[in-house]
Amino acid sequence: MPTIAVIAPGAMGSAVGARLAGHGARVLTSLDGRGAASRARAAAAGMAHAGDGELAAADLLLSIVPPADAEALARRLAPALAAAPRKPVYIDANAVSPETVGRVARIVAATGAPFLDGAILGLPPKPGAKGPRVYVSGPETAPALVLRDLGLDLRVCPGAVGAASSLKMSYAGLNKGLTALAALVIGAAERAGAGEALLAELAENEPSLLARFARGLPDMVPKAYRWAPEMEEIAGFLGPDAAGRQVFSGYAALYRRLAAEDGADEIAALMRFVAPAAEH
Repeated sequence: MPTIAVIAPGAMGSAVGARLAGHGARVLTSLDGRGAASRARAAAAGMAHAGDGELAAADLLLSIVPPADAEALARRLAPALAAAPRKPVYIDANAVSPETVGRVARIVAATGAPFLDGAILGLPPKPGAKGPRVYVSGPETAPALVLRDLGLDLRVCPGAVGAASSLKMSYAGLNKGLTALAALVIGAAERAGAGEALLAELAENEPSLLARFARGLPDMVPKAYRWAPEMEEIAGFLGPDAAGRQVFSGYAALYRRLAAEDGADEIAALMRFVAPAAEH
């Protein structure tokens, strides 16, 4: 029975942990500093708390944390990884830029542990559903293939470390970037009194786009605080493209605004706009 460490038991991490545990893996996590909700998710998923030394003794270690925490987690685990007589394969599956994942890779490489770049595309696993897609890239991806036997849709992304993160940045840039664009333009239409006319125009000429917004905008609301730093990572991914960096830095500011208390009126306007489409 393989031992997989999944850090941390957030919405995605706990769902991945549940999928792995349901297919026979021993799943460890870290509950240090976590609240009651995280502890409840971990327990429901069949994930057991372990100290850093035990986490570093796992067969695979999956880092699934907010983008801003990816590097800090690697630094925290580095002493335990360095001391481990048998190193786990460390897979950084976070929504970070190739530059960020490169820094994480260097931290892990200094411990002697193998490293793979990872990317999760899609929603958290649900019973009876196949997704999400989990991509890995790097010099030696074979050790990660055991995840296929444990219920994950694992796919190898050709290329070195940074290839999987580049895919994640590109996909999220289109997917979550389009949601941000919709929020900005619909919000402006509502403020200008053109919301009803825009809704009618979309319903007549862009029904699939309207249906996407009707699903995507409500789904975005509880996640905006997490999407903001991801937009910053995408801005970094765009590198020398100054206009692109400006766009996604703006999207990050938008998501931070929507996640704050004073974003409630803006969110309410977006929900009023999509409500008629969501009913169909």
